[in-house]
Amino acid sequence: MSERQRAIHGLSAPLLEVRDLTVYHGQLRALTGVSLTVEPGEVVAIIGANGAGKSTLLGAIAGVHRAAGGAVLLDGVDLGRATPERRVAAGISLVPEGRRLFGSLSVEENLLVGAHRARPGRWDLDAVYDLFGWMRERRHQRAAQLSGGEQQAVAIGRALVANPRVLLLDELSLGLAPVVVRRMYQLLPDLLAAGVTVLVVEQDVSHAVRVASRVQCLLEGRTTLAGRPVEFTPAQIEAAYFGLRGVPS
Repeated sequence: MSERQRAIHGLSAPLLEVRDLTVYHGQLRALTGVSLTVEPGEVVAIIGANGAGKSTLLGAIAGVHRAAGGAVLLDGVDLGRATPERRVAAGISLVPEGRRLFGSLSVEENLLVGAHRARPGRWDLDAVYDLFGWMRERRHQRAAQLSGGEQQAVAIGRALVANPRVLLLDELSLGLAPVVVRRMYQLLPDLLAAGVTVLVVEQDVSHAVRVASRVQCLLEGRTTLAGRPVEFTPAQIEAAYFGLRGVPS
């Protein structure tokens, strides 16, 4: 919905808005004019193959990658050149691809890293331990000794203790067994109920369309499809994902 349409209907700005974002990695243009909006209480899924620009998009929103053009806005406020730390304090938390925990630190110490720039809110260590039933008893265990799924849970907990308004999940299912992936996605309703809005990057289209309010597909750094999953046939999603021609839009 455009700004003019929002004004006519008396609606406020989207919780998160990306406008015409362009990002370079050296001389390589990773994103070209990408735009999206995320409303409160949504799960928006960014899909696409390897190299589509999905992780770059989340990194640019989180302030890890500097944009060459365009803007990232939270509640209508342009974050401009705000550092990643300031964006965390504003309410944006990233769970990076590969978890990136401190392997030599304990579970609890990794969680406390995420609380460094925390906003006031309901998410503290006890809330995270309640969310992940196994974690309290093993809070003193080194992160390097955990399974992949357990490490992903700690990475999510680390982001949650910052009390984000928008949680960015980068490749939630990457490298995890299917049963673990299902458990991870089963957490989303609890997060939404707690007031956390979710933007998730996912290669697995079946997971994305199952949980998302809206999906957006990237191909070579450009948007090729955006809307509610029910609006598209599997063939249309496949065409957008792989850049196929001859499939009706």
